[in-house]
Amino acid sequence: MVSEFVVGVPHPRLRPFVGDYSGYRIRGSSPGVHVGLPSRALTFIVAFDDPVDVDGGFVERDRYWALLAGLHARPALIRHDGRQHGVQLSVTPAGAAALFGVPAGLLSHQVVHLDAVVPDVAAGLVERLTGARSWRARWAILDAVLLGRLSPDDVMAPELAHAWSALVRGHGAIEIGELADSVGWSRAHLSRRFATAFGMSPKVMSRVVRFERAQRMLRLPTRPSLASVAAACGYADQAHMTRDLHEFAGSSPTAWMADEMITFVQDT
Repeated sequence: MVSEFVVGVPHPRLRPFVGDYSGYRIRGSSPGVHVGLPSRALTFIVAFDDPVDVDGGFVERDRYWALLAGLHARPALIRHDGRQHGVQLSVTPAGAAALFGVPAGLLSHQVVHLDAVVPDVAAGLVERLTGARSWRARWAILDAVLLGRLSPDDVMAPELAHAWSALVRGHGAIEIGELADSVGWSRAHLSRRFATAFGMSPKVMSRVVRFERAQRMLRLPTRPSLASVAAACGYADQAHMTRDLHEFAGSSPTAWMADEMITFVQDT
């Protein structure tokens, strides 16, 4: 069995818009279904040997060599035959506009072929990344392509940027009324503008951000107890966290941990 995970750091000018570059190569594992979890980021994937098979969840089944998936509040189901090989990037909502020219709200609860959004980027990108001789070479290709696309002037309203940052900084625990007051809008106006910009209401996005923090804590090598994670993340109790995990991951915390525990190693 081959299980390879590597991480690269994007060019400094890209870091406000994309997270780390993650490369993966898996061979010889059992066929199964990987669950794409809701998070604060859009997902950009380029597959190498076999296309990504997205089956169910919030979209109809399709296969993708290069995809962009919007923010979502339900799990995406990705089928595989025991082989997975490609690169994955987390894209911020601001990055959706700055790099791909599409507001994040237009992509919510969707998975789209990259050539439907930026055909000039999609053309040849799979071949270039597949043919690269090292992960470092792939990171260099991604830097060059994304820097060539970067248009940081395509920014959202400052009130929305502030609301997003405050929600993320607070790990989803900030009250919506407090969030609205902080930008000088009514709660109703904030909810409308936020839903248009990001594709989800601030209340639902707060739950997603809180869930994201919880599932990251559950991945820690120290394996904290479910009750301690629930308390740290602001859930009313462990049962409350379990309900959210069922909704966002499609399974119980123990079942999810058994299926999804993955260790990433730094590319050196």
